[in-house]
Amino acid sequence: MKATNKWLTAPLAAGLSAALLSGCGTEQGSGSGGSGGGVRVGMSDEILATDPAAGYDPGSWLLFNNVFQSLLAFPKGGSEPEPDAADKCDFSAGSKVYTCTLREGLTFSNGNKLTSEDVKFSFERALKIADPSGPAPLLSTIDTIETPDERTVVFRLKVPDATFPSKIASGAGSIVDHRDYPADALRTDGKATGSGPYKLDSFSDSEATFSVNTGYKGDAKAKNGAVTLKLYRGDRVALSKAFADGDIDVAYRGLSADDIAALENSATTSDKGIEVVPGSSAEVQHLVFNVEDPVVGKLGVRKAIAHLVDREALVENVYKSTATPLYSIVPAGIAGHNTAFFDTYGTPDKAKAKKALRAAGITEKVKLTLWSTPSRYGPATDQELKAIAEQLNASGLFDADVKSVAFEQYEKDIAAGKYGVYVKGWVPDYPDADNFTSPFFGEGNVLDNRYENTTITGTLIPKTAAIADRAATADEYGKLQDLVAEELPVLPLWQGKQYAVARDDVTGLEWTLDASTVFRFWEIRKG
Repeated sequence: MKATNKWLTAPLAAGLSAALLSGCGTEQGSGSGGSGGGVRVGMSDEILATDPAAGYDPGSWLLFNNVFQSLLAFPKGGSEPEPDAADKCDFSAGSKVYTCTLREGLTFSNGNKLTSEDVKFSFERALKIADPSGPAPLLSTIDTIETPDERTVVFRLKVPDATFPSKIASGAGSIVDHRDYPADALRTDGKATGSGPYKLDSFSDSEATFSVNTGYKGDAKAKNGAVTLKLYRGDRVALSKAFADGDIDVAYRGLSADDIAALENSATTSDKGIEVVPGSSAEVQHLVFNVEDPVVGKLGVRKAIAHLVDREALVENVYKSTATPLYSIVPAGIAGHNTAFFDTYGTPDKAKAKKALRAAGITEKVKLTLWSTPSRYGPATDQELKAIAEQLNASGLFDADVKSVAFEQYEKDIAAGKYGVYVKGWVPDYPDADNFTSPFFGEGNVLDNRYENTTITGTLIPKTAAIADRAATADEYGKLQDLVAEELPVLPLWQGKQYAVARDDVTGLEWTLDASTVFRFWEIRKG
């Protein structure tokens, strides 16, 4: 799991004009395949890769989810993967053998036949290339892949991995044409050959254009004829201006908390032809503690912080209620979620914080620096960290300040162990509790906070990974969350909400904003 790419770029950023206080319609009918007009979508993210062996960022996965098929896919509004390129898939041998049968008549957008050879090639290629910015770590449980015939693929896994279906339903499972991609190197021409509902027609740093793939065989039914994706590369002001000027129909990922709140609360919203479309999300943000730091390495200090941070105030004052307080490492809406941090620390309590410090033998004010980075997790991050420092200082128990550094230096310093307290956010690869626990608390975790618990790494994570019925993992994930709340290597802060803003002739966006993080082009209709 690569921390540098899949850590979320928060979708809440700077500014729509107050003149845009208005709104978009909610879809009433199902629409007909490809009958709508072209849709222009803008976002502040970049697309860092068009080759699935290299991309592991939100923008690239948006492209992959629309251009490539995976054996399985997440249905709209659902978290259980269903067959896509596959006709059926099943586990055997205690979640160690996974067999899929392909749909009949699959072809790539170039007309080439898609067979089990392409599936085997795609997975083995991603693992062989092992690009440092790619999804190979998600596929690490694969041992061998067999193709007994053109429509059958057999994955033999190194260990039981009941999350394997969810992993391959993500962008990591994208199937490429073995005739168009080198086996041991990345494709570098900026083109893409897939079998998904859309074709990539052109790609540049500022724009990607897509048309409906008429040869696609799957359950997605395109409700538009084409999609133009405008890329504003972190320039959220330009994104806002493009929407205000009518250059795009939909603004996705890049609107400020203030703007979203103003639009949602305006009495004139419905009169001006624009609507804020909210959706669920499993994006999270945590304070992370380096457990070897001379200050926050002391559990009593971490407990005092946990007793003082007021999530409700952060969400209301900094994020204008465009996020919700998070009280565990597994977000609400994901099977296995509990409220371990609320159960352990409750509401903010200065007396309990003081007691935790005194029990650790600390009687002086605790001098502390909270480390932030100004844009990677949204421009409100610095403001949020300053608000947390103010909460700590208001107790009289801390002398906290905030320092913010550019993301590249931030990552280097975290890896070197230079920070005691820092902020991290996370966009899930797939909507399963495993993706909020294994990367953070498994062996070689991506937090770089020097934390390890052998009960988690040796018992709980392997045990949950072997349980095919994901609903049956609740007890084990509950134990894991309770352990983390007790030992405090991280302090969960908030769980995000997704938003898009669109004009009133655009419908279907509600089906693109769910915990799977799949932005489904085919559900959007204009006119």
